[in-house]
Amino acid sequence: MTPPITNSSSKNVLNSDVEVKGILKFSGELTFDGKLEGDVNSEGSLELGDNAVIKGNLDVGSVTVKGKITGNITAREKIDIKAKTELFGDIRAPKLVMEEGVTFVGKIEVNPNKVSPSAPPPNRVEPPKVATPPKAPGL
Repeated sequence: MTPPITNSSSKNVLNSDVEVKGILKFSGELTFDGKLEGDVNSEGSLELGDNAVIKGNLDVGSVTVKGKITGNITAREKIDIKAKTELFGDIRAPKLVMEEGVTFVGKIEVNPNKVSPSAPPPNRVEPPKVATPPKAPGL
């Protein structure tokens, strides 16, 4: 007897023959290996395949990145960037894993404790010291 199938965490798959223009929203898990011109918004987990080509921003719970991405990535939990990925954009997450062999152009903000940036210490500028010429002997 097989246990009943529950749909508590749905796993969706869009293969390499899929092309999407617009905003992609999902819940649960999504494996995406196609082309997307637009943004991804989800509280769930996104896995991009080797053939994925994304031109847009990702705002997800967590993401495993492969393929070619032109856009910013924000994750509430973790970003995992695999080897041979080409990523052109800024990334922001509490946790980051980046394998060797990644092409990455952008800025990174990894802030696991969500600490606010503190102001840099004030610059203390001392007045320049003027050398006094030595007194000649006998004058």
